[in-house]
Amino acid sequence: MILVLAFMIGCVSGLRALTAPTAMSWAARLGFLKLAGTPLAFLGYAATPYILTVLALGELVNDKLPNTPSRKIPPQFITRVVTGALSGGAIGASAGMLWVGVLIGALGAVAGTLGGSALRGAMAKALGNDLPAALIEDAVAIVLSILIVTRL
Repeated sequence: MILVLAFMIGCVSGLRALTAPTAMSWAARLGFLKLAGTPLAFLGYAATPYILTVLALGELVNDKLPNTPSRKIPPQFITRVVTGALSGGAIGASAGMLWVGVLIGALGAVAGTLGGSALRGAMAKALGNDLPAALIEDAVAIVLSILIVTRL
């Protein structure tokens, strides 16, 4: 189950790069995710979830701007893989499998990036506008994060 959750949180990073680490930080801070004594303990520090929340909200707004680049260009893609690895690693670390979680989270981020891009493009085409598709993608990322956190 841990590996499935690590993959799924990686997929969330593919949809919204900062939503996954924000969810993991809140999970650690609220005690759902045990990271004390691991290299990722900083996710549970007092200020970390608040800082990540502000950044994640900024990303949600920035995603809707007309000049926002594709998630598939190298800087965007790499960021999603890194945050997916971090988030998957947090889930793995809580079960003593840090590096497995890192790998599985990174793979999930690749899947989420490519799959999310294709699905959003198809939704935007079907809806005749990208904004509703982007908002649906936001909702999916947030709800999926909540579901993952409640399964930890």
